[in-house]
Amino acid sequence: MESLSNALMQVINSVQSNLPFLGKMLLLLWGLLLLNAMLGYRLNVFGIYPRHPAGLIGIAASPFLHGSTQHLFFNSIPLFVLAALILVKGQYYFFQVTIMITLLSGSLTWLLGRRAFHIGASGVIMGYWGFLLFEAFITRSVLAIVLAVLCLYYFAGLFTSIFPQEERTSWEGHLFGLVSGIAVAYLLAKGYIPLIFKNTGF
Repeated sequence: MESLSNALMQVINSVQSNLPFLGKMLLLLWGLLLLNAMLGYRLNVFGIYPRHPAGLIGIAASPFLHGSTQHLFFNSIPLFVLAALILVKGQYYFFQVTIMITLLSGSLTWLLGRRAFHIGASGVIMGYWGFLLFEAFITRSVLAIVLAVLCLYYFAGLFTSIFPQEERTSWEGHLFGLVSGIAVAYLLAKGYIPLIFKNTGF
């Protein structure tokens, strides 16, 4: 019980200390949306366009681009919460996980997605979700399990987004985000990929 209590306190303290960072992250996304809207959403051409050389830039750029206020609004809440949960292990760890998920999920979307512009942070969100769940499964640490339970409790419904739905929804990005999150959790936990940044983890 003591370790569970310590894990919960670690989560609470981390969320409180990282609120300014999370706020700046969302402020950046909303600022970019405002700029994009003022430009008639022309920046969305920098999204992922599968199997076209010009679409490669979208692997890094697409998570910062959104098609409407509604699009970003519905991404902001899970992004805020899931990012906060990963930040429990430290900002350096968060940056490495985010970069790896972004590059892997974006690359898979570019290779295998439909010929359309894929934009939005949904792939990264699904990557965080898959990462948190699989990390708990593979490490079995008390803190990882607490994070996974919180992840499931609040966002279990995200799983349905990996299946084809509306034509304008990049379900491929969601699916490859989930796959990437699971892969990153496995590779880091097993030590197949070293921690590039300073590990401030468990």
